[in-house]
Amino acid sequence: MTHGTDWGGAPAVLRMILGRQLEELRRQAGLSYAQAGEALGVSHSTIRRIEGAKVARLRLGDIEKLLETYGVADPEEIDTFLRSVREANKRGWWHTYRDVLPDWFAAYLNLEQAARQIRAYEPQFVHGLLQTEEYARALLNAEHPHAAPRDQERRVALRMRRQELLHRADPPRLWVVMDETALRWPVGGPAVRRRQLDHLLATCELPHVTLQLMRFQRGPHPAQGAGAFHLFRFRAKELPDIAYLANLIGAVYLDDRADVLVYREALDRLGAQAAPGTRTPEILAALRDEL
Repeated sequence: MTHGTDWGGAPAVLRMILGRQLEELRRQAGLSYAQAGEALGVSHSTIRRIEGAKVARLRLGDIEKLLETYGVADPEEIDTFLRSVREANKRGWWHTYRDVLPDWFAAYLNLEQAARQIRAYEPQFVHGLLQTEEYARALLNAEHPHAAPRDQERRVALRMRRQELLHRADPPRLWVVMDETALRWPVGGPAVRRRQLDHLLATCELPHVTLQLMRFQRGPHPAQGAGAFHLFRFRAKELPDIAYLANLIGAVYLDDRADVLVYREALDRLGAQAAPGTRTPEILAALRDEL
């Protein structure tokens, strides 16, 4: 059963955890999807969707009936599970930005907010959690050249709001490897770049943030041509690591162990080949002096 804050903090992620717990309870009870569906008066596919976190909301009555069907009799255990269901049905803070937030990126925010560890490779841009407001605005203006000014400011505000997780009481461990290209690209002009480098220097002082730079002279590396990707790890034992790959029209989320292993090993090799994090402030300061 789910207890306290062990799961992280994002509704969709909690639905994933609850779905996996329901799957385990069903299997322990020796019931098939169809038999569980009969208890609710629904099809086997509905049970599959509940267990796979493919539903927007979990109905309290349905979950209570499933727990009864699976032999869960302890009132305290049932109450704890149902409290978690109520939490899972809440909307994340990012729902207020739904006018400028693609559905596929809402899934990313759920993972980001609930992760215990976030690892990333960024070949072109400063990671979104490390961007200044000016830098973010310059990138978003290039990405959405025809957007209304109000919508652009909403996108900037969303990106800045995401960064609050680095300063909460129990922040995730953030480990980013960036290509040197990301810091040399003329985003927003010299003044914007200087302030971005100053911000990265300050962020490097946070004990839960590691920033490594892949210098040009290092040459080819394990992630060349891969594009940006992120890897999430969670507190809850029910959740596997998840890899995230974005493109212009959507994103891919991978949770198959073999697929995720490819990206984890690439990040491990990148970390070994990039300049050590202890050298990052020195490199950032030198790049700033060039501007």
